[in-house]
Parts: sequence; structure tokens; C-alpha cells
Amino acid sequence: MRYVQLRAFHYVATCGGFSRAAEALFLTQPAISDQVRKLEDEYDVILFNRHKKQVSLTRAGERLLKITRKLFEVESQALELLSESRALRSGLLRIVADSANHLSKILGRFRERYPGIELILQAGNSEEVLNKLYNYEADVGVLGAFKGNRDFETVRLNSSPLIAFAAAGHPLAGRRSIPLSELVAAPLVLRERGSKTRQKFEDAATKRGLHVTVAIEAEGREAVREIVAAGSGIGVVSRAEFFSHSGLVPIEIDDCRIMMDEDLVCLKDRNSGKLIRAFLDVAREEAGTPVEA
Repeated sequence: MRYVQLRAFHYVATCGGFSRAAEALFLTQPAISDQVRKLEDEYDVILFNRHKKQVSLTRAGERLLKITRKLFEVESQALELLSESRALRSGLLRIVADSANHLSKILGRFRERYPGIELILQAGNSEEVLNKLYNYEADVGVLGAFKGNRDFETVRLNSSPLIAFAAAGHPLAGRRSIPLSELVAAPLVLRERGSKTRQKFEDAATKRGLHVTVAIEAEGREAVREIVAAGSGIGVVSRAEFFSHSGLVPIEIDDCRIMMDEDLVCLKDRNSGKLIRAFLDVAREEAGTPVEA
């Protein structure tokens, strides 16, 4: 087994095909195909299902990818250490967030301080955020109601209560507040399962013996907002994530304070990287928490 063979496999798996891997590595497609074939032949294993021009990982390929993600992450950290003097002048930081609203000021401050760093921001619910971090598909993540575990370093960004919101013409739009029992009886537009906002809301209702019936389930916060704006139901969101909108009206939940914490997280085995550490420090400054020495 040679390094070039593992690298070829890793790039085909992460880039989604032999042609894209060749482009990323500045090699020819036959050269990439040859390296992967030699790896498979040497160990008598099939790493990719090949169907016409499409490739997908086999079970063995999926297991190997988990290892090569760690391998090439360590290589990246070694390169960063050796290039320490220029580590924060250039580079790429991948962020995945359940809501970009919590990052606006942090991103602005980070860009002012490190203008040479490219930032890529992806969207996903809390479940997807953790999966991307565990799979090394993102460097840092933002998610709500994170209970924390020994795998992650956490920075608390903010904490705000859940509120309801409705279209300006909805019968409930004239109300400044509503009890939880009345809210769960309204036609609700909630995010997909895996959303911490939805989980928090449903857990609070369950504790009070209330049953939540979802009229419309929508994937993503934007989809919920558009459906509610069209008058098709009532949405639920944290106050920190509600932005003034000419067609939407906020409604407080008057008999139940359901708090939603929002956290910035990264894997502890990656927090020594210069870019990740710099981003965490900026987040702590913005959140008003002590920056680690």
C-alpha cells in the first residue's frame, strides 16, 4: 500500500468521481484510476461500485474513508505546523450551521482580522451539523440545544426563548402572546425531524401533556418562513433567529419560556489547528467569554 494510492482513493471518494479527483490533484484520470485499481488488486477488495460514469463507495470503501479522513486531516495539521508563520495568511475554513444568523458578527470580525482566509458556509439541521463534523466534512459547526460530550469543544454564542410567528393577515397575528395549549392546537408549520427547535418545542409540549400535530413539515428555516408568510400556518423559531419581515408578525408564548441555546462546536482532536483555534477565539470575543490561552 502506497501513499499515492490512498490519496487517489480519498480524493475520488470525497470529490465524487475519478474526473473530479484528477482535477483536484492536477493529474490525469487514467493515473487516478490506475492507483485505485492497484490498491484494490493488492488487497483483493472492491472500494467503489462503478456503474457507467457513476461511482459510489462499497461497504469496505466507506470504512476506509473514515480512516483516510483522519489520515489527511493529520497531514493537514502537520503542514500547518510546519507553515506556522503563514498559517493565518491563507487557507480554507469550512463552517456548517443550523442558522447563519448567529455567525454574522463573528464572520465579519474574523474577515477583518484574517482577510486571506477563505470561508465556506454550509447549512444543515443540528443532526447534519454533527454528522459533518464527525465525518471531517466541516471544521466548525453551529447548532442549537447542544448537550455536549467529550468529543467536542463548545463556545456558547447566545440563548433566547422560542416564539411563534404568523403571517400579518392570520387570525392570530393581532395577538401579542399566546398560551402553549392554544399554540399547539393551531395549524403548525415546523421543520424536519432532526431540528433542535422542533425537538425543544415538542418536548415542552409533552411535559405539559399536550400533543403537537404538525400541519406542514418543511425542510429548512427558509421554507418554513415562506410557508408561514403565505398564510398556511404558524411557525416556531428562537427570538434570536426572527428577523423583521413585512409579512410576518412575532407572537410570544406567554405561559412557557422555552429557551434555545446556540453553540459553536468543533471536535477536540482538531481544535489545535491554527485556523480553527483563531475562529474559536474570535467567537469567544464576540460572545464575551474568556479566550483560552
